[in-house]
Amino acid sequence: MLELVNVSKTFSGADGAVEAVKNVSLKIEKGDIFGIIGLSGAGKSTLVRCLNLLERPTGGKVLFKGVDLTTLSKKELLRTRRSISMIFQGFNLLEQRTALKNVCFPLEIAGVSKSKAKKRAAELLEIVGLSDRAGAYPSQLSGGQKQRVAIARALASDPEVLLCDEATSALDPNTTASILSLLAEINKTMGVTIVVITHEMKVVEQICNKVAVLDNGVVVETGEVREVFVSPKSETARNLILPGAKAAEFSSGGRVIRIVFDGHSSFEPVVSNLSLDCRTAVNILGADTKNIGGKAFGQMLLQLPNDSTASERVLRWLSDRGIPYDEEVKTDA
Repeated sequence: MLELVNVSKTFSGADGAVEAVKNVSLKIEKGDIFGIIGLSGAGKSTLVRCLNLLERPTGGKVLFKGVDLTTLSKKELLRTRRSISMIFQGFNLLEQRTALKNVCFPLEIAGVSKSKAKKRAAELLEIVGLSDRAGAYPSQLSGGQKQRVAIARALASDPEVLLCDEATSALDPNTTASILSLLAEINKTMGVTIVVITHEMKVVEQICNKVAVLDNGVVVETGEVREVFVSPKSETARNLILPGAKAAEFSSGGRVIRIVFDGHSSFEPVVSNLSLDCRTAVNILGADTKNIGGKAFGQMLLQLPNDSTASERVLRWLSDRGIPYDEEVKTDA
């Protein structure tokens, strides 16, 4: 559906050239909810704007259904962009227009008659759960309602792809959850491929099936969300999954390990059993685990005792029970 091939983007500034995106290659399949995650300044927003050529790459190719967008004329590109809609963190609604008329706006630009545009806009507002707010102006809507209007407007052109650039960052947790559920439903019922740009792993976990981890303009890891979550290969992914829980921050105590729960029973008290069986205490430095269908998925950072014999007992105990773990590299404070 969408593919980036060795895409780079360099900006020129007063202090010289800045490489925002560096030689990125990604493939987004039809029907995916694909997450692109990274910390602030990683190049996420630049990368997503390259997907529809709002930012023209300095190098590489952007393929949409096999066609390189960088080779299209301006007219051809504008036509193609109707199939690749976008929503933003700031909503970007027209304040002087009602919710209904905001959704009508792209249809009017496309030359759709007012009656047909109004009918289609009303249908889209119903899809996003805002039929009763059609006559409200943006100033009369909550943040979540504004984003629902923005989603309805983005769907007006019947896109095949929906790009979401930090679309939930300005929303509270409950509203974020409802917007993500709406996007998942749109993906399921309308078949729209969705690309989600975010700095929050919880957003990726909730709706994405695949994820790419971006660090300083470079994709450092990509794969199925579950695989990345239970066994991150990059330091960036580990920090996003367990933010702030780094082995380097702990100068006292024994070795630090990261154990992975990839389907053990949620009802099995792993840490308690470990301490009892090994006759030693461990320190929980951080954890992010979830109960999914009675199974535990996630990770936990444990600090082992100073005693090397006790530490080895713990590691053997984990290995004997098939619980994966990795040792964190620990540096002096």
